[in-house]
Amino acid sequence: MPQRVPECCRASKGLLTRLQMSAPTVRTLPSSKSFSQNIPSCLWKLGRLNHVAIAVPDLEKARCLYRDVLGAQVSEAVALPEHGVYTVFVELGNTKLELLHPLGEKSPIASFLQKNKTGGMHHICIEVDDIKAAMTELKKKQMRVLSEEPKIGAHGKPVIFLHPKDCHGVLVELEQA
Repeated sequence: MPQRVPECCRASKGLLTRLQMSAPTVRTLPSSKSFSQNIPSCLWKLGRLNHVAIAVPDLEKARCLYRDVLGAQVSEAVALPEHGVYTVFVELGNTKLELLHPLGEKSPIASFLQKNKTGGMHHICIEVDDIKAAMTELKKKQMRVLSEEPKIGAHGKPVIFLHPKDCHGVLVELEQA
């Protein structure tokens, strides 16, 4: 006995047939070489997202939001005078948020907050397996590194920052894994 097709499915059957007939074909590269063979190998490797940093005008209020309202595990504030910031880390399981607040008037976060009164995303941090090699190679590729040498970051590891104009408007921090 043939199955009865509901009315709603009969109308969509014609659509599916038209979509199958108009689907684009997949093209392959003409060369027998694999695509990855054309990419020069690096002396360093990009790793996982370590954190997303958020500049906040009121550090205690931000800590309370993530701890008390959203239920996250939140660290105490730590001063990093070399970077001109107080930091608080919010654990998310697969990554972290870093809450940044100015430490002194010459803090880069103070100038960020002057332009963005309510705060906002400041940078992303990606781990690398060799910070020195990354720095050398990125400079050769005309990427602007914002310091001559890596500085020790909030996790006690060397970090560098790449100019946002070279990274599609995003300040990128690279951290030694």
